[in-house]
Amino acid sequence: MSLTLLITMLLGFAFSISIAVSIGGSAMLGLALFDADKLILAPKEMFTAIDKFPLAAIPFFILAGNLMETGGISRRLVDFAKSLVGGVQGGLPMTCVLTCMIFAAVSGSSVATTFAIGAILIPALIQHGYPKNYAAALQATSAELGVIIPPSIPMILFGVSAEVSIGELFIAGFGPGLLIGGVLMLFVHLYCRYKGWGLKDGDGRLTPGVATVKAGWALLMPVIILGGIYGGIFTPTEASVVAVAYALVVGLFIHQELTLADLLPVFKKSVISSAVIMFIIANAGLFAFLITRAGIPEAIGAWLTEILKSPGWFLFGVNAALFVIGMFIETSAAIIVLAPILVPVARHFGVDPVHFGTIMVVNLALGMITPPFGVNLFAACTVAKISLDQIVKYLVPFVLVVLGCLMVITYVPVISLGLRDLVYAPAAVAPSIAPAPAIGPQ
Repeated sequence: MSLTLLITMLLGFAFSISIAVSIGGSAMLGLALFDADKLILAPKEMFTAIDKFPLAAIPFFILAGNLMETGGISRRLVDFAKSLVGGVQGGLPMTCVLTCMIFAAVSGSSVATTFAIGAILIPALIQHGYPKNYAAALQATSAELGVIIPPSIPMILFGVSAEVSIGELFIAGFGPGLLIGGVLMLFVHLYCRYKGWGLKDGDGRLTPGVATVKAGWALLMPVIILGGIYGGIFTPTEASVVAVAYALVVGLFIHQELTLADLLPVFKKSVISSAVIMFIIANAGLFAFLITRAGIPEAIGAWLTEILKSPGWFLFGVNAALFVIGMFIETSAAIIVLAPILVPVARHFGVDPVHFGTIMVVNLALGMITPPFGVNLFAACTVAKISLDQIVKYLVPFVLVVLGCLMVITYVPVISLGLRDLVYAPAAVAPSIAPAPAIGPQ
């Protein structure tokens, strides 16, 4: 059955059948061919996969991001970021990165970040003389911070799949997110100086004081959401509802850029996006159930343990595999299928599961900006109105920069775990996992 599942799934990918249908169809075919009496288990396992309270956060964070885009919050965040970094050469691309970092702190979705910020900044970059394909590549790359900086939908999925604290995963994402964002801003600044771009990026920017006042309500949003989570006022799932309520109040009554007529299209867009993710989760849950029942996780774990003799080589091998997998499989599906398989092996090697979760999310986030199935690429190309092949030239350097950051995050665990260990009492850390030292291939 295992071979049938794998071949059928890969054939589905090869023929461009949707990820969810490829995964779910291979699972159904495997059951029908080898154990037809157990087909009744399919709907049960699919329902079980999505019948988890933390997953309720996904549709609400998606809705909050769409409300922010329509209600004027996104534009004010752009003005605020531009007031801080827009005065230097290459300041507008740096503004793109910084705005995505701030927007990520409330949206949880890279695709939502791409559309919300890209709709404003891609035209602005083109107007300031930047090539259209560079603007799209920059936006797609910056938006991946939406799934690294908390709250993060992939982190919620990892926490549910691997039974790891979502709160710890969220706070562990700050270090990697700030590292990648900072390095990206430095890179685009130096690259623009090299190319001679962005000499007039500071034109029309507000002073930091004025921009802060105008963006005050928008900037307060991540403070309320993240402060409430870590202050113990509400759970990450409850925080998603608070984010929706806050975005509604600010958009309707304070900024008054969100009207009642806008709500129906926003709700429709959010429902479609949420349904797609939930359908993927349901099908991936059935697939994961079957491969677990077939003993594949244990077999892979034993093989990895035998082949990769040290934590460093294990992490190197996992990163290489995830980078390739992320090119072809949607992030949510990859996490749901692979997390239950890989986390026990990571524990065996003494790798903290929270650290491993950040590695997995950062790595698979790269899949969002790598062809042929990078969702951020399609979103950015849609906004910029260009084809995918036009973006590749400027995309490669960004991918290499994020890969370099991934290696640092992988082998310097304190970047992920330092803040987690400060915020959470030692008792919150799994007793079987010692604080991880800096790890390298041995």
